[in-house]
Amino acid sequence: MSPTAGGLRLALPSYFYHRHNTSLLIVQPSICAALSKQGQRFLTSVATTDDPATTARLIRKFIASSSKSVALDAISHLVSPDNTSFASLSPLAFHLYMEISRTSWFNWNSKLIADVIASLYKHERFDEAQTLVLEVGTKLGGRERDLCNFYCNLMDSHSKHQSKQGIFDSYECIKQLHSHSSSVYLKKRSYESLIGSLSVINLPREAESLMVEMKNKGIRPSVFEYRSLSYAYGRLGLFEDMKRVIGLMENEGFELDVVSANMVLSSLGSHNEFMEMVFWLQRMKNNKIPFSIRTYNSVLNHCHTIMSLLEHPKGIKPTSLEALFQHLNHDESTLIQELVDPSVLIGSVELTSSELKLDLHGMHLGSAYLILLQWFHDLRMRYATKDHMIPDKVVVVCGVGKHSVVRGESPVKGLVKEMKMQMKSPLKIDRRNVGCFVANGKVFMNWLCQISST
Repeated sequence: MSPTAGGLRLALPSYFYHRHNTSLLIVQPSICAALSKQGQRFLTSVATTDDPATTARLIRKFIASSSKSVALDAISHLVSPDNTSFASLSPLAFHLYMEISRTSWFNWNSKLIADVIASLYKHERFDEAQTLVLEVGTKLGGRERDLCNFYCNLMDSHSKHQSKQGIFDSYECIKQLHSHSSSVYLKKRSYESLIGSLSVINLPREAESLMVEMKNKGIRPSVFEYRSLSYAYGRLGLFEDMKRVIGLMENEGFELDVVSANMVLSSLGSHNEFMEMVFWLQRMKNNKIPFSIRTYNSVLNHCHTIMSLLEHPKGIKPTSLEALFQHLNHDESTLIQELVDPSVLIGSVELTSSELKLDLHGMHLGSAYLILLQWFHDLRMRYATKDHMIPDKVVVVCGVGKHSVVRGESPVKGLVKEMKMQMKSPLKIDRRNVGCFVANGKVFMNWLCQISST
């Protein structure tokens, strides 16, 4: 069945909720839903059979014996765009969803059903997708706002799958949604959806035409539309258009902020425009826009020398900022020296009389590496004079890989482990929390002072 032959037109609005968490607009590798051991065993057993009756029995048994969280984690994994370990099983999401919907604990959720529909659509399971679309229509009836919220989730799900076909097939329904409604709220959200989704699939010209249409109808675009549009131009390397849209955004009274600046940095980095990135970092400083962990991520993900060092966990790495700068080429060194900012490190450190803690959560591998080198440098300077009281314990928090692509394998933890071995650090994995490294405060500071003098 073709996407339209049977009348399947998935009406899809918006990325709207991203306006409340606009940092999500920074395109980074998304994390596939983590699987429980029970879910892993279930999907492994399903993968080993090609008998539909056996598969159906395994699904029923799994849902009957699983808790709500285990069942929802399993289906979330299947419909994730980053499901690689069980990608061939994604079409089973429909049957898994139907079985889940019959449980006593199930609460209808527009986000979940949108994710399932988008996954089915990607795998060309149009009949099953249509069944769920009809379920939504029956469930929500003529409740415009609820339908709009569902469509927002569905458009977001299609965008995550980079499904141009899904978005294009939804265009007509979205236009119908706001053209038949007198609600300014629905019209605004519909435009947000279309502009955001066309931007995600790198069609900024078409998205900008819609934004012009939106303005002509007296609806003021939000900062979300400007960010989406400028980022789409930037990803394509159309930097003059990217800067033009940033200018339009500022003319509308939206100040350049850390989210928009991080998008610009990420776009420039993907095209190796290092000196232009230096300019934007300087602009952030001049405008008193504080750097964030995402600023570090946006820059360092594109620093090829650092990332190549980290691709080989057991390889020798520079263990000080000075050694790192010497290892980089001129443009990279200039960029990283501009990036290094004490406020980002300060925001990651907690200090009490009994404990000094460095928290690496939220950092990509390059950021964690640079922050570690900054931390070592800062501690050497701070405690060299012996004017500061040494805490009883030093802690480095890495996490256990709960949200990593491979559950239980934290790349940041692996980096810290290899660096401590290379540097002969007294840090050891905490027996009570394997996501942390710990050391006696005095022993750690003595070690740090010793390596700084060698």
